[in-house]
Amino acid sequence: MAEGDFRLSAQLLGHEADVRVVSFPSPDLVLSASRDCTVRVWRRNKGSPPTFEGSLLSRGSEYINSLEFFPPNRAHPDGLVVSGGKDTIIEVKSPSRQSTDNAERLLIGHSHNVCTIDVSPKGDYIVSGGWDGQARVWNLEKWETEFTLGGHDGNAVWGVVAIDETTVVTGCADKSIRIFDLQQSSAGEVLPRSTIYTPDVVRALCKVPSNHPSGADIASASNDGIIRLWKLNGQQVEELHGHESFIYSLVGLPTGELASTGEDRTVRIWRGSECVQTITHPAISVWTVAVNSESGDIATGASDGVGRIFTRSSERVADAETQQQFEESVKGSAIPQQQLGGINKEKLPGPEFLTTKSGTKEGQVQMIKEQNGSVTAHQWSMSQQQWVNVGTVVDAVGSTGKKVEYNGKSYDYVFDVDIEDGKPPLKLPYNLSENPYECASKFLSDNELPLSYLDNVANFITQNTQGATLGPQQQAGGPDPYGTESRYRPGEASQPQGPKSIPQKDYLSISAAKYEAIFNKLITVNKNMVSSGRKEAALNPGEESILQELRQSLEASKPLPPRSSDLVVRIITQWPYPDRLAGLDVLRCMAKYRVVAQYKGSSNESLVDLAIASSLPAGETPGENAVMMGVRTIANVFASAEGRSLVSEQVGTILSFLERVTGIQGGDAIGKFNRNVLIAVSTVALNLSVLVAREKLLAPADRRRLLAVLGSILSQQSDSEVLYRSLVALGTVLSESKEAAAGLDVESWVRTAADSGSEDRVKEVARECAQVLSR
Repeated sequence: MAEGDFRLSAQLLGHEADVRVVSFPSPDLVLSASRDCTVRVWRRNKGSPPTFEGSLLSRGSEYINSLEFFPPNRAHPDGLVVSGGKDTIIEVKSPSRQSTDNAERLLIGHSHNVCTIDVSPKGDYIVSGGWDGQARVWNLEKWETEFTLGGHDGNAVWGVVAIDETTVVTGCADKSIRIFDLQQSSAGEVLPRSTIYTPDVVRALCKVPSNHPSGADIASASNDGIIRLWKLNGQQVEELHGHESFIYSLVGLPTGELASTGEDRTVRIWRGSECVQTITHPAISVWTVAVNSESGDIATGASDGVGRIFTRSSERVADAETQQQFEESVKGSAIPQQQLGGINKEKLPGPEFLTTKSGTKEGQVQMIKEQNGSVTAHQWSMSQQQWVNVGTVVDAVGSTGKKVEYNGKSYDYVFDVDIEDGKPPLKLPYNLSENPYECASKFLSDNELPLSYLDNVANFITQNTQGATLGPQQQAGGPDPYGTESRYRPGEASQPQGPKSIPQKDYLSISAAKYEAIFNKLITVNKNMVSSGRKEAALNPGEESILQELRQSLEASKPLPPRSSDLVVRIITQWPYPDRLAGLDVLRCMAKYRVVAQYKGSSNESLVDLAIASSLPAGETPGENAVMMGVRTIANVFASAEGRSLVSEQVGTILSFLERVTGIQGGDAIGKFNRNVLIAVSTVALNLSVLVAREKLLAPADRRRLLAVLGSILSQQSDSEVLYRSLVALGTVLSESKEAAAGLDVESWVRTAADSGSEDRVKEVARECAQVLSR
């Protein structure tokens, strides 16, 4: 093998599922995080070739997808391991701690999967991005969010790079790269100083080494398999072609080269614009690559659950037996035909091709028809000047071969998906070559459905499609680009069981809104107030202008205009009760914003106080729709960390409100047969149950009150969605504190709900509740 190629140095064996991310802070220290919900520390043993001994640093309850090392300083001489994942919490922990030790800090603010983290070059801050469309800059002296980076409009932030102490770059699912100047903040938010628009979603970002010949500042990678090099002024200076599928990770090497990994099973080394080495792994995906800036060695993590270190130093190369085992495992792996496109076996060359024809570029793949009829894949190595066997191709048999036409395109399947009772099913087109999670996400986006349905839709796809085995069965499901549940592998011997509903781990919101109708109603009511002489509470032209700015901000998920909160509060508190419904609807839409969760009225009233008092004012006959909007507002407050903090402070007030609405105290139930009211109440109860399970909040007495609210619904209602949400909430509370149910007739509630609900999901979650009660 020619000098200069990376060769296997060591393998990190110990994870039980995909190694999603690695960090390589020193030649003697590697960090890894996995879908087995653990973070591990690997320390180099003395000797040659090197070996690494792993130890468990932390174990959580959800997949861990992001990881970085915060360098040592006076306060933390060992440095800090910063990790995040599907539980939304960023853990900060010393690498010298034990798995049973508490973390130094838990950073709370994201509301969905934390999928990317970076540390500033001087270690002044960290920046994180997540599925919730948020990017946050964290101050590690105060251990809190210093800035939020706006403009992502709710789209997942898949890459963040701290360029220097004042410049951060983000890569987003909306096909945009945004550059932020942290010196330009307003009320804790920084908006992008410029935006680079790319042809595809931005999956990964890295800083380009200063000695790279292109002069680029950053590199981005996309689902189209192309790496693009950019100046920060938006100029594209280069494209790197070679990957054959999604690219998941990028890193700059001290040599001025780049390294990338993806779902074509490879790590690729790029010198200038040329791929100079391709390292194939015995896996479906290579999720991650990291470099040690001192040694130049690289570490990778893959879907086979193994971390690997590669080196260019002959002193650190693994022994011959380990290298041979690695090469044999690559050769013996199976490659899904779906990754390679259509293959006509009859036109493939035989084995003689490998000794008579050379490849034209590094990483070129050639299919060979073997004498036994099988098809093998071979990859050209420029350094070795030979074809390297990288596995056997297996046929896809999941489709009947008959394509289905939908909207002028051909698909392997077009499913009917029932989302809501009484409405026609939605069409879900799917091709076997697609990633189920990608397809499910597009389906939800196209139909304006909440991301909370993602797992259900993806599981629906996997359970209704089948195909060929892609290789040896592994305990962990294969990779999906979203980093959530196990990706489908067609034809697995046993399909994954559907996820349990209990305990619920994500907060739900009620965010769908017809903004045009809402704001037109506000303008109409305002004109009527002016014409009838009630000008003291009516809006003036300047305030109407603010209202239109507010509508535009809500529609685009952009920061709210100044004074808009004061304006809406005036509408819901000063306009007559029958006229304030549209204002309450606007407040409901604003409640997800952290600045609104922190709002204080003229008498120091909180958002919770205002929502309750304005939707259910004393002395007025309760209006079901107004009350429904008040409850929806509280449901949406859970969307931000600041909102959840507010809820925890006022949980007694909220429970009293729910008790009044359900008729437990203060009068007859409000909207006892109004489905919208009941879904809103059950959603708030569900979010409170998540607060119990995840944050360990609510005193025992409050947990009991919450159960009583749920009992009043479960024992009297029959709507499937209301029963489902209420049962999930009940089971989630019970899974954390079954003692709260002492003396309550919980078993009867569950049986009644199971009998009343017409859908299988209601009966299934009732069964789960019964299992929790029997433990």
